[in-house]
Amino acid sequence: MDVLYRFLALCLLAFGPAAAMAEDLPQLRAAMLASGTVNWEISTIKAHTLDRKNGFELAVQDYADNGATRVAFEGGEADTMVADWIWVANQRAAGKDYVFIPYSRAVGGLVVKDDSGIKALPDLAGKKIGIAGGPLDKSWLILRAYAKQHYGMDLATETEQVFGAPPLIFKSALSGETVGAINFWHFLAKMKAKGMHELISVSDAAAALKLDPDTPLLGYVLKGEYAAAHPDIVKGLYKASRAAKDLLRNDDEVWEGLRDKMNAGDDAEFFALRDGYRAGIPSGKPIDEAAADRFLRLMAELGGAELVGKATSLPDGLFLHLE
Repeated sequence: MDVLYRFLALCLLAFGPAAAMAEDLPQLRAAMLASGTVNWEISTIKAHTLDRKNGFELAVQDYADNGATRVAFEGGEADTMVADWIWVANQRAAGKDYVFIPYSRAVGGLVVKDDSGIKALPDLAGKKIGIAGGPLDKSWLILRAYAKQHYGMDLATETEQVFGAPPLIFKSALSGETVGAINFWHFLAKMKAKGMHELISVSDAAAALKLDPDTPLLGYVLKGEYAAAHPDIVKGLYKASRAAKDLLRNDDEVWEGLRDKMNAGDDAEFFALRDGYRAGIPSGKPIDEAAADRFLRLMAELGGAELVGKATSLPDGLFLHLE
């Protein structure tokens, strides 16, 4: 019996402090869309304990829609969420001290069926296109600006638009109800796997407009006061995110563990989603704030106050510099 007690005492000495340290890690409460693609990164962080390795515990709270994540974040129920930086600029210009850590530069594009005969944007004149995200969708606004600059074409008046939720736009394009479609990148990946191709990508359109296609549109949002009070947690989130992206970029096996979360109908969709995600991983280079300012000014010109609020130029301090 004495031998057993001595063994247990040694175990407590050896493992007790480490276990206590693990339990005492500070929590970062993250409000996340339950079905969002960000869950692929979050799941990778948790599966590989990349949060704990970087000094914090990521506590994920799932919500049904983006509006709910924003309510949780703004109400203090969560410390972070994912949103696009145009929204963060809008909030910051309204006096809210929100800051942004880049997460993804994955953006959409305009796709048509392989046998549609559509070769360029002018071929869409008089035809119906589906658009996810509504009239203020940023991909739609960029493509409108591109069509006007390069073809003298006003897509808003020269085509008929059908606005709807991403799954509806997905189905209507595949069924032939619409000739073309602008959708969120992960729906576009599935559409390409089912006989559609990209007529023009938002990245190419942005580059033609002298914007920087490497500017990440989506990111983790935090309150400035939280970032100032918990710099180690914020830097840990950035490092955990980058480490997860490195795994997702380079290790095919990691993706096998995500299949159930990806809602891929077959292998073609699975590979398209994987490759689309990888294409959207930011380079990690510092954000070109002059290019971001040009992008914001374009959004203000096309979307007005309804989209950008008072943010007609890039608010100072929006992007956190963590390198």
